[in-house]
Amino acid sequence: MKIWGRENSTNVRKVLWCAEEVGLDYEHIPAGGAFGIVGSPEYRALNPNGLVPCLEDDGLVLWESNAIVRYLARRYGEPPFAPADPRQWAAADKWMDWTSLSFAVPFRDLFWNLVRCSAEDRDSAAMERGGEQCAQLMGMADAALEEHPWFSGEDFGIGDIPLGCIAYAWFSMPIDRPGLSRLEGWYVRLSDRPAYQKAVMTPLT
Repeated sequence: MKIWGRENSTNVRKVLWCAEEVGLDYEHIPAGGAFGIVGSPEYRALNPNGLVPCLEDDGLVLWESNAIVRYLARRYGEPPFAPADPRQWAAADKWMDWTSLSFAVPFRDLFWNLVRCSAEDRDSAAMERGGEQCAQLMGMADAALEEHPWFSGEDFGIGDIPLGCIAYAWFSMPIDRPGLSRLEGWYVRLSDRPAYQKAVMTPLT
């Protein structure tokens, strides 16, 4: 198994974290950003988007981070991480897509300007707007944790992975955050997981 991608990418972290959780033996190939590779003809033959991550597993080539996480969970995971009940899977799946479709855009405005732009190049208005929107969305996530301790339900699972990768940056960046006790408790539980520490808690760059 090979996984291409730079470890400071949120989407790559999803895949590396999932692979660690299910105990896979894989080769991680840094790619994208300063590592290059993604523009080469060989890589484009695998992923014509020229993006990371990309997975190669026993003849299967797969891109799109959430799709890779679902594949690894279905093929190599066991309940409760990979639910056998379609209803439980759908409930976790919902949070995967919510993170990628609803949360990722305002978070990018915040993260990109705060972490990846120099102070003189920052778009302060976009950063402020992104921070406000993220705070509202994190409030929704906090409310959801009133019913269950994890976004996957009663146990940790695939539904926690996308938001968990973003949560590391959210709780690490020097920003004002609303006090959300359930979300904070969830993040503490994630931070105790060895797979999370290895795959996600790497420098923010």
